[in-house]
Amino acid sequence: MDMKINPVFDKPAGQPVVIAGPCSAESEEQVLTTARALAKQNIDLFRSGIWKPRTRPGSFEGVGVIGLKWLQKVKAETGLKVTTEVANRAHVFEALKHGIDVLWLGARTTVNPFSVQEVADAIKGVDIPVLIKNPINPDVKLWMGAIERIAKAGVTKIGVIHRGFSSFGNSNYRNEPMWQLAIELKRLVPGIQMVCDNSHICGRRDTLAFVAQRAMDLQMDGLMTEVHPNPDEAWSDAAQQITPAVFGELVKGLKLRKASTNDVEFLEHIDDLRHQIDEIDNNLLNLYSKRMNLAENIGKYKKKNNISILQSSRWNEILEQSMAKGREIGLSDGFVTQVLTAIHQESINHQTKVMNTGTTEKQAKKAKA
Repeated sequence: MDMKINPVFDKPAGQPVVIAGPCSAESEEQVLTTARALAKQNIDLFRSGIWKPRTRPGSFEGVGVIGLKWLQKVKAETGLKVTTEVANRAHVFEALKHGIDVLWLGARTTVNPFSVQEVADAIKGVDIPVLIKNPINPDVKLWMGAIERIAKAGVTKIGVIHRGFSSFGNSNYRNEPMWQLAIELKRLVPGIQMVCDNSHICGRRDTLAFVAQRAMDLQMDGLMTEVHPNPDEAWSDAAQQITPAVFGELVKGLKLRKASTNDVEFLEHIDDLRHQIDEIDNNLLNLYSKRMNLAENIGKYKKKNNISILQSSRWNEILEQSMAKGREIGLSDGFVTQVLTAIHQESINHQTKVMNTGTTEKQAKKAKA
């Protein structure tokens, strides 16, 4: 789909978009207290959850429509623009009725095309800016699909929010950033504004600044951070929220780097280093090809001796040895595991093709007969 997407935020180059506010609207006083403090910091958009999709029933699921009236008061008193999450047609109608400036789709909505389409149908003919969070699972196509559905509804100002992805196993993050997927989305939709939801990536306040800086270093357009006057007393996601004062220091501490430069010496040096990287990458691809040839030969022996493709003990041995070696040479366990898992899967694919050659042809002939 050929999409013409305009920016949600009109910001000078080099100035990050700043979106902040409480995870959930809890009371009129809490919302206004937070907004007053953030208005002094000249943020671009005040965020607050009105409806909260929770994993399990019985958790706080938002105050509902009355919270929209509090956001109206925020606009009237502070002049800040406001945004909230919508997940269905009723949410959209109420948000529009109460003058919400920007809508956002949460990760649990983006993952469901039916829900995205319901929202898209509800805003058809109303050109309100929409921000779209990445889906819970690491699927760029789902993310793209949500953008396309909203664009097809006639919305011209669309942005995206990178909030990380759910993953299995232990992690330092609440949601793995998987930065490469955010970078891929930016490649597929050039020019789209992307803000980083460091609160949901981190899940705890002590790493918020680190992730925020990483997002700026990767040329993201801004931040969406959860801010609460009394974070430890928050009704939802208390561990990841910070006070307005702490948030102000976080933003001030960001190092904003240029996308490029005209410095001749820099350009010559970086060009030389990139050529070296290209050469190494080319060598790696050739080595991977040779490795797959060896995997195919192994597949032939396995087929001849009726041996299964997956050898769990061998795979565990490779992984453990490689992680140990990686630590010695400065490579993280996560990187080594991710690379080797991809290589291992490709080897399985090659062996599967070798071992099933002839079988599928026979099955096809039987089906025709």
